[in-house]
Amino acid sequence: MQNIRNIAKNLYYVGCSDRRIELFENVYPVPNGVSYNSYLLDDDKTVLFDTVDKNAKTQFFENIDGVLNGKNLDYLVINHLEPDHSALIKDIIVKFPNVQIVCNQKIKVMLYQFFEFDFDIENNFKIVKEGDILNTGHHEFTFVMAPMVHWPEVMMTYDITEKILFSADAFGSFGAINGNLFDDETELDIDEYRRYYTNIVGKYGIQVNNLLNKTKTLEFKMICPLHGLILKENIEMLWDKYVLWANYQPELSSVMVAYASVYGSTQNAAEVLANNLAQLGVKNIKLYDVSKTHSSYILSDIFKYSHIVLASTTYNNGIFVNMEKLLLDVVNHNLQHRTVAIIENGSWMCRASEVIQEKLSKLKEIHYIDSNILIKSALKSNQSGELKLLATKIFEDLNR
Repeated sequence: MQNIRNIAKNLYYVGCSDRRIELFENVYPVPNGVSYNSYLLDDDKTVLFDTVDKNAKTQFFENIDGVLNGKNLDYLVINHLEPDHSALIKDIIVKFPNVQIVCNQKIKVMLYQFFEFDFDIENNFKIVKEGDILNTGHHEFTFVMAPMVHWPEVMMTYDITEKILFSADAFGSFGAINGNLFDDETELDIDEYRRYYTNIVGKYGIQVNNLLNKTKTLEFKMICPLHGLILKENIEMLWDKYVLWANYQPELSSVMVAYASVYGSTQNAAEVLANNLAQLGVKNIKLYDVSKTHSSYILSDIFKYSHIVLASTTYNNGIFVNMEKLLLDVVNHNLQHRTVAIIENGSWMCRASEVIQEKLSKLKEIHYIDSNILIKSALKSNQSGELKLLATKIFEDLNR
């Protein structure tokens, strides 16, 4: 049975949700599932904006048939070619062989990388560039190129008539749609928006900034992303968050502690430090065990917090494997402008601090608190003063 919703004049949501998926992109846990958003305009010319993942094929085509009600599909706009949005492009062309494929030149090239066509589609393409106009009768659309947000072919489509931005993966989030489709119908989970941004788009701050600068003069009544809620009420708030995230600026002046502990001694040091910070008046402290929490959640909060404490045991003459994985993610996502303190542990050789700083040396504007703690096997009572001193230095740095 069709499951559609009219979201604006002549515009329908025909997307689907996936609640069975465990890992998005086979990497990121999605305990609340994910949505694959697609939109269909029933104007003088009919327009489909992107498709969905192959796992949602049956529901998707029921939705399309429900809106078209026997009409032909005139245009398929491809904003992003990642398979969770493009998997059914060939199926669409088979069903509507005369459909015009609206995309940029890079999308066209990449389309042939993903699909083999046993029929000629060269005459189906309508190649667009930045600022080109598409008229569908009562609506006029223009196109904004958004390379590396987060793939090189990405573009966005802007409905000039209704002031709606079809934003590809930008402004999206993890999480299935639970009936409430708009952000003014349910609470927006900003933590999942941040986790989505930092892990999916976070590396490309320069490109996100370029996009924000290009589009900041446009009026937005609605933003329709390819994942997550349709935005109406929180556009300005989320836009401001994107500005912070794209410039690698923290949202919160506080401390996040990530620790790697095998037998509990490094965890003990992390918890004592957090206690000392709290007694000094630091609020909203966050602790993570890197072996317990998936790195995508920790990375999200590393983007959120101004001060980061990394506590790790030495392991195989390096650092503990799950801390190493976290640091790889941090470096790969281009974190900048953070203050870092280090606690290291080792029973016969202590190299954790050296290795952590070596890995973070690839990043810009990483500053260190100069009171690293060295634990030899277990934290001793005579080291309480060292932890208090480190807490004091972090507190003073927070309040500069």
